[in-house]
Amino acid sequence: MRHLILNLEAPLLSFGGETIDNLGVIRPFPAVSMITGLFANALGWRRVDREAHQRLQDRIVFAARIDREPAGGVRMTDFQTAQLAANDRGWTTRGQPEGRAGGANTYNAPHLRYRDYYADMRVTVALRLEPAEDAPTLDELGDALQEPMRPLFIGRKPCLPSVPLFGGFVEGDTALEALLEVAPGDDGDGSCRLMWPERESVDGITASRTYMLTDQRNWVSGLHGGGRWVCEGATP
Repeated sequence: MRHLILNLEAPLLSFGGETIDNLGVIRPFPAVSMITGLFANALGWRRVDREAHQRLQDRIVFAARIDREPAGGVRMTDFQTAQLAANDRGWTTRGQPEGRAGGANTYNAPHLRYRDYYADMRVTVALRLEPAEDAPTLDELGDALQEPMRPLFIGRKPCLPSVPLFGGFVEGDTALEALLEVAPGDDGDGSCRLMWPERESVDGITASRTYMLTDQRNWVSGLHGGGRWVCEGATP
């Protein structure tokens, strides 16, 4: 089966997980919702194209490999203050919105946020679409990455790619097999962490854990939810 190779490398990377109150947590591997949004942006889709986003996300099957771990193995945290209008609210896990304490023309209570990033990280993704013949096709996604309708970023807008996102096409019976056909790069001579769908394993790669990953988005409602079974392991 034919797979598209996606190169995710930037000075700052942000693979978002579940936001907890005002803390924007990140995961070590990209979410399927992030990959969907990346392609949708390249294709020039709008947020109101909800059904198209949903169909694309439902078709994506991918495996990912960390070719270069974050610099220093740590996360960088960006402290942000967001000036909210008088009627703006920031939702919390307590079930109550957090708003401003001041009036319409004051800045007495900015909404405080923390956003994590990985620095100088590189991740390679091998993905296919099921069914393959539906639009957009892998070829159309590859063309869109090379000539995107909008500037592309990896997770959050400050995360601008430092290499071409499109890495060509590779054949493989599974997404993990296709991914392993791609060399990890000059600094990838050691063991690399992997993530792949539960039923996409290959001989010689043992899963260290299998779990339900909640990285999907309901594009119609705009909420994140839904999960899929994935495995994590490492190259020998």
